[in-house]
Amino acid sequence: MKHLAIALAMSCITFGCSQKAENASNPFLTEFQTPYGTPDFNRIKPEHYEPAFLQGMEQQNKEIKAIVENPEAPTFENTIVALDNSGEILNRVSGVFFALAEADTNDELMALEAKIAPMLSEHSDNIYLNADLYKRVAALHDQEEAGTLKLTTEQHYLLDKYYKGFIRSGAGLDAAKQERLRAINKELSTLTIEFGNHVLAENNAYKLIVDKKEDLAGLPESAIAIAADEAKAEGLEGKWVFTLQESSRLPVLQYAQNREMRKNIYQAYTSMGNHGDANDNKEILKRILTLRLEKAQLMGYTNYAEYVLADNMAKTPQNVMDFLHNLWGYSIENAKKEAAELQQIMDREGKGEKLEAWDWWYYAEKLRKEKYDLNEDEIRPYFSEEDVRNGLFYVVNKLYGITLTAVDSISVYNKDVKTYLVNDADGSFLGIFYSDYMPRASKRSGAWMSNFREQWQGVRPLIYNVASFTKPSGDIPSLLTIDEARTMFHEFGHALHGMLSQCTYKGVSGTSVAQDFVELPSQIMEHWAIEPEVMKVYAKHYKTREVLPDSLIAKIENQALFNQGFMTTELLAAALLDMEFHTLTSTDNLDVVAYEKQVMDRLGLIPQIAPRYRATYFNHIMGGYEAGYYSYLWAERLDADAFEAFKEHGIFDPATATAFRKNILEKGGSDDPMKLYHTFRGADPSLEPLLKNRGLK
Repeated sequence: MKHLAIALAMSCITFGCSQKAENASNPFLTEFQTPYGTPDFNRIKPEHYEPAFLQGMEQQNKEIKAIVENPEAPTFENTIVALDNSGEILNRVSGVFFALAEADTNDELMALEAKIAPMLSEHSDNIYLNADLYKRVAALHDQEEAGTLKLTTEQHYLLDKYYKGFIRSGAGLDAAKQERLRAINKELSTLTIEFGNHVLAENNAYKLIVDKKEDLAGLPESAIAIAADEAKAEGLEGKWVFTLQESSRLPVLQYAQNREMRKNIYQAYTSMGNHGDANDNKEILKRILTLRLEKAQLMGYTNYAEYVLADNMAKTPQNVMDFLHNLWGYSIENAKKEAAELQQIMDREGKGEKLEAWDWWYYAEKLRKEKYDLNEDEIRPYFSEEDVRNGLFYVVNKLYGITLTAVDSISVYNKDVKTYLVNDADGSFLGIFYSDYMPRASKRSGAWMSNFREQWQGVRPLIYNVASFTKPSGDIPSLLTIDEARTMFHEFGHALHGMLSQCTYKGVSGTSVAQDFVELPSQIMEHWAIEPEVMKVYAKHYKTREVLPDSLIAKIENQALFNQGFMTTELLAAALLDMEFHTLTSTDNLDVVAYEKQVMDRLGLIPQIAPRYRATYFNHIMGGYEAGYYSYLWAERLDADAFEAFKEHGIFDPATATAFRKNILEKGGSDDPMKLYHTFRGADPSLEPLLKNRGLK
């Protein structure tokens, strides 16, 4: 949960009457008057956001003032719980506004986001740099340290979170350093938004227009149909348009026989934010890295990664680097072997061409066909978005007894969004789930989970998943790749973490956990997506309704380790790039693109592979994964080991599922993450299952 505030002077003169009118018309200023308290998108208008932010900040300022001026000695209830429960209006408007800013934005929302971000940054600083508030929190921390304050485990972790939050926000700095920290935070809040907006603009600006049908050779029928729809929407009837959306870009890279098309779309994607134009991100990224480094050094750290990791499971940059470099040694050798195999196919074609980065997907698909008699396009008809979703709901019902029932009475922000009532095995209400799976120009790329309302005592959450899967076209439904099916399961794993939470306090509920622990519930869900037993339940041909045959299931299993050298290497390259940027101790004369090349050359990355995200469009390190992109692999050590427990007893074993639910999914951040894992598994996680799953050993 984010508690954000700003000291502001309201310009309203006749406050009473105008305030009542505003309260009546602005749906954010009271609890939503809807069943289950869901956001009332039928009433929410763009003009409601800014007044709600302002009143929300004013409300929280008053609540903080009341805590500080309380004449009673600080207690857990009158200080920590009061702080945790503050900012009700602000939480409500923030939950909706930032959801739409990511998933259904427009020029008006982007302008408001740029305007409101520095205000929210200042508001947060006003709370965490409030000396009197800090004294009350610190007094409770000292009492617990001395043994005179007895707390439950959850209460301890909530107090610890807030105490560290004050320390890490600069509460212990002198006035001059605090003032500089405020300026840094305010500038960073604007720059990170600007970086993301540039990436979105680049995504939307690119169009690969094809006007000759012969240039479509090799492409699947579904991809051609979607490209025709895209062209029609652009007023280019009779042509085909491909975009940088993954669901449009990857079919070109995998199947297009036209090498120039592959090169065009690959280079466009990997050069986003690096064209020296209005959307260029090089100087923005340099400034962000400079400010982050200065912030870390103000706080007494050598570099920004030290500052971030002090609060994570990994603890130090060296631990992360050792972990990543250990995996790199396995992955790069596998990638080189894979590159040699692909070059052999090219050599047999007799064109004298050398393998380039834009050839990898295309020849990997040929190799898959050659080695395993499997073309991914023959699998897709069995993985419609609806069937995959039904399979997902089947799995969580079998594991945890929960049911999801579609409801159409809940208002949504876009027609593509679907809503579900979530109930536990005993029929009790667990929450509302929103799915938003279709791509559009107003949505940022990628996939994510968040909430409109978090869980806490007596309150159930409102959770959403967002992704950009392949669009339907004509009578062809949305047909997913195996990776897209896994993504749906992945994001719902995060949703389960939020929905099954059983915490007393907002600040530690759901996904409010260490950054390198949060991916465990999501990544473990991916395993069920491709289990043969599960695929036989949900994977059905969208036309014939034939269940995915055993022969195809066997092929999918046989090629499970296919191309893992490439996939692991590009992921590791991005994680290491992130760490290298954030362990810099100086940014003087930094050229981010040249530095990226220097890092990759030092690692020995082969030229046919680029980092999964390159510096100028690395959105993850703008939105919470800075010095944290390693978390996916760190958590994979946990999820691979955890799934071994299920395989040992049966993938739907009730006892194992109950143990995972009770010790991981319900606990949020209410206890030490490694202790929670150890309680579930009975031992520390082993690295061996990860290496085995990725074919690295």
